[in-house]
Amino acid sequence: MYGALKELLGIEHPILLAPMGNVSGGALAAAVSHAGGLGLIGAGYGDADWLDREFQKAGEARIGVGFITWALARNASLLDLALAYEPEAVMFSFGDCTPFLPAVRKAGAKIICQVQTLAQARDAAAAGADLIVAQGTEAGGHGGTRSTLTLVPAVVDAVAPTPVVAAGGIADGRGLAAVCMLGASGALIGTRFFASEEALGHANAKRCIVESQGDATVRTRVFDIVRGYPWPVHITGRVPLNRFSEQWHGREDALSADLAHQQIRYREAEAANDTDTTVVFAGEAVDLIDTIEPAAAIVARLASEAYRLMGIPSTSDAKIGSVR
Repeated sequence: MYGALKELLGIEHPILLAPMGNVSGGALAAAVSHAGGLGLIGAGYGDADWLDREFQKAGEARIGVGFITWALARNASLLDLALAYEPEAVMFSFGDCTPFLPAVRKAGAKIICQVQTLAQARDAAAAGADLIVAQGTEAGGHGGTRSTLTLVPAVVDAVAPTPVVAAGGIADGRGLAAVCMLGASGALIGTRFFASEEALGHANAKRCIVESQGDATVRTRVFDIVRGYPWPVHITGRVPLNRFSEQWHGREDALSADLAHQQIRYREAEAANDTDTTVVFAGEAVDLIDTIEPAAAIVARLASEAYRLMGIPSTSDAKIGSVR
C-alpha cells in the first residue's frame, strides 16, 4: 500500500500534513516535505493575500494545498492562484469538488479528497480522486461521526484500488502503524503538527494542546456560530473544552439570540490570544502530545516508530504495504 503512495506523491515517509486553516502555513508545509512527508498549506476560508504569501514562504519545497470545498465555491479564483504555484496535490474537504477537478487535472496536480462516510468515499473514487482521506471523528477541527478504526478499513475495501490515508486520532508511530495495518497507505496528521515550532498560531494555542486531555474534547458548533461561518449543522468541530464552549455547547439557540454581544466579546478575546474563550481546534490525540518541537523531528519519530512496530528494518526502502 505504501508503495502506491510513494509512487503517487514521491515521498519517503507515509505522512501528510493536514491542511489546517491558519495553522498549516508555508513554513510548516515545507518542513514536513523536506523531512520526507508531504506538507499541505491550509487555504482556510479563502484569503488570497494570505495564501499567496504562504506559498512564497514554502520556497521550492514540493507541497500541496487543501481547500474547504464549500468556501472555495464562493471564491473559485483561489484555485487558480494555488495552481499557479504548481502544487504537488490539491485536497478538497466538505463539499462537491467535481466542478474543480478538471482544472486540477489540467495543471498536473494530484487530487486528494477527504471523506467522512462510505458514500462520500465511493463518490470521490468515481470522480477520479488519486488519493482518499478517510477521516474519523477523533480528528481535531471539522469532521463527521464515524470512528477511524472502523471507517478506514471500510473505505479501503470500498474504493480499491484507489489508495487511502487515514486521519483522526493519529499522533505517534503506534497510530501510524495501526492505520497501515488497517489497509491505509499512511496518515494525514493535524493536531500533532499544530504543536510544532513551524505551525502558525499563538504560543497560547500550542500550549493548550500540550496541556489538554482527550477526555475533555467535544465536537461542537458554537465556535462556527460566533465566528459567523456557515458550516452545515451536521459538520461539527472538535475542540478542547474551554470556558466559552462549556457555557454555550448545547445552548446554540441562546448563543444565536445573543450573537452580536458575544461576537464583540469573542473578537476581544482573539486580540488577547485568550484560549479560554477562543477556539483551538485539536483532536482526541492531545493525550499523546507533551512537547512543541520541530516538524522534522515529529516526522522522523513517527516514521521510525511505525517502521519498528511493523518490523520494517530500513526506512530507506520501506514498503509498508508488505504488512497487509
